[in-house]
Amino acid sequence: MPTVKYDNIVLGEIVMEKLKSNYVKYPAIPARKKTGKESFINGDTILPRKLQDFWSWAFSDLIGNTERGKLAEYIVAMALGSEDDISCSWESFDLKTSDNKKIEVKASAYLQSWEQDKLSQIRFNVRPTIAWDKIANKYDDTARRQSDVYVFCLLKHKEQETLNPLDLAQWEFYTLSTAKLNEIGGQKTISLSYIINLGATKSDFNNLSNAIYYHLYLV
Repeated sequence: MPTVKYDNIVLGEIVMEKLKSNYVKYPAIPARKKTGKESFINGDTILPRKLQDFWSWAFSDLIGNTERGKLAEYIVAMALGSEDDISCSWESFDLKTSDNKKIEVKASAYLQSWEQDKLSQIRFNVRPTIAWDKIANKYDDTARRQSDVYVFCLLKHKEQETLNPLDLAQWEFYTLSTAKLNEIGGQKTISLSYIINLGATKSDFNNLSNAIYYHLYLV
């Protein structure tokens, strides 16, 4: 690299030091979408179990908080037509639209997988977060809500015998712009009634995409 002196500083050396400072020994590993048909192996031996066996073992409790939340993200992705993408676990948001708008998905339900004396009260976690900057390889300095819009997904069904999280008719959705949600300041959780009072749009699955884009571009 040619060097040019400016104020007795060798610019070529500055550039090299900058490149060294941005060097990452172990860069992010890109995820490749699996089919579920991939086999477990033990060295050179192909075992009889497939990846889909693990999925069935690990993620069958769709009523539990963790799996229900991930299912809600997938349902919103289906509504947007982006379900062929891969979910990223370390991003500061859940989904992106085709025009790179960020979406945060939250889920709640009246019925839980554990014993209940009564139906659960509906509240959603909306705490501001500190995002990881994958370019700078560090956390941001300020906590904030990272997305452009929130989709609050409620599994509304109240009868255990017929509860089916895969039935999209048993869900309803409340969409609200992050700008509007930020009116509550640093509040960590929010009730369904408060979300409605802030102006959230209630929709079924068929109208969810329209509600999302309405709040993304609401002036």
